[in-house]
Amino acid sequence: MLALHPRVVDAVWDAVEALIPPHVPPPHPLGCHRRRIPDRICFEGILRRLVTGCSWDVAGRISGAGETTLRRRRDEWEAAGVFDRLCTEALNGYHRIIGVDLSEVAIDGSQHKAPFGGEGTGPNPTDRGKSGWKWSIATDRHGIPIGWAIDGANRHDCALFAPTLASLSERDLLADIETLHLDRGYDNGVVRRLCASLDLELVCARKRKKGTATVKKPVPHGLRWPVERTNSWLSNFGQLRRNTDRYTRHRLAQLQLAIALILTVKLIKWADRWNTPQPST
Repeated sequence: MLALHPRVVDAVWDAVEALIPPHVPPPHPLGCHRRRIPDRICFEGILRRLVTGCSWDVAGRISGAGETTLRRRRDEWEAAGVFDRLCTEALNGYHRIIGVDLSEVAIDGSQHKAPFGGEGTGPNPTDRGKSGWKWSIATDRHGIPIGWAIDGANRHDCALFAPTLASLSERDLLADIETLHLDRGYDNGVVRRLCASLDLELVCARKRKKGTATVKKPVPHGLRWPVERTNSWLSNFGQLRRNTDRYTRHRLAQLQLAIALILTVKLIKWADRWNTPQPST
């Protein structure tokens, strides 16, 4: 997977290293501490767990750090807002270098497994009622994630629609959206009134009425394939596809790290596109 490519890992680590607050060891009665595991080793362990979906124990064995150390370091960085700031920096960098195309924006949700349950989970209607979680994500015309929200798998997409728009508003992107594309799951008065109040041009597929075999008027499908492709990108991360954490903040941190990795891959591909030597004629 490209997320584990050395160039991607090095680029993301450079950004993470600048965001990690300096460590101040607590006082020790004997005046000494066991040597602290380097942050780079812990970052690689957290990254391997996210990409492969392995357990903390396996990620620690591969990286050379204990699973308790990885959990503790993850909690420290999450409390310091490292993952949130990393994702914001990656999105700002992409927008500055390539540019986010807000002419066509799509929003959709994706449900996944959460076998250990916990905070922010619920019975997944697409998985025989087993415990699961869901993210709702907004993407630009090219599938770049620009806003997101998470909740339990039993939450309807419409319930996450307003929080997803709120995340766009926090990044000052909502006012620049020209057209918003939604599937028929969002076809209700609440969503349409909210879009009208925000002056958003909406393209939303209509629900078929019960008892009608054919549709007299064509149902617009809109430009929804970019967000569906982005959901597929995110589902390639093993820990997102089958999440074993029990707290919402940990799932959100994983989603933010995954988005930062996707944006980094896009930026590296963009750089290679312009730096590849052309064949001589």
